[in-house]
Amino acid sequence: MLLTFEVIAEALRERIRSGGLKPGDALPTQAVLMAEYGASSLSVQKAMALLKQDGYAISRPGKGAFVAHPDADADTDSGDGEAGPTPVGGTAARVEALELALAETLDQLTTLRARVEALEAGGTERGC
Repeated sequence: MLLTFEVIAEALRERIRSGGLKPGDALPTQAVLMAEYGASSLSVQKAMALLKQDGYAISRPGKGAFVAHPDADADTDSGDGEAGPTPVGGTAARVEALELALAETLDQLTTLRARVEALEAGGTERGC
């Protein structure tokens, strides 16, 4: 069984593969995806991280996430001898995905630490 973030990522990949979303198109916003899938913001963020890691999406700070070329070989739309849009899925996309995963992990650790402290403050007679 797929987790929610995997379902969201696969649905977006399928939209991209089928041509429903084309390179350069804006991906649905976090709010739209949360409403569409009944998902948490964390699930949507994880789905977007997967898309970026796999080279399907790229972020533009202050503008959102956009469809990227899924592989560099498909990037042949410029006929003027200039390189087309920068293919993603390389180092920058992987670093961005890792930074997001690290931030999520740190948030989870902070939450767990607060829970442990609350349990310890409530009494230490209970066994774990």
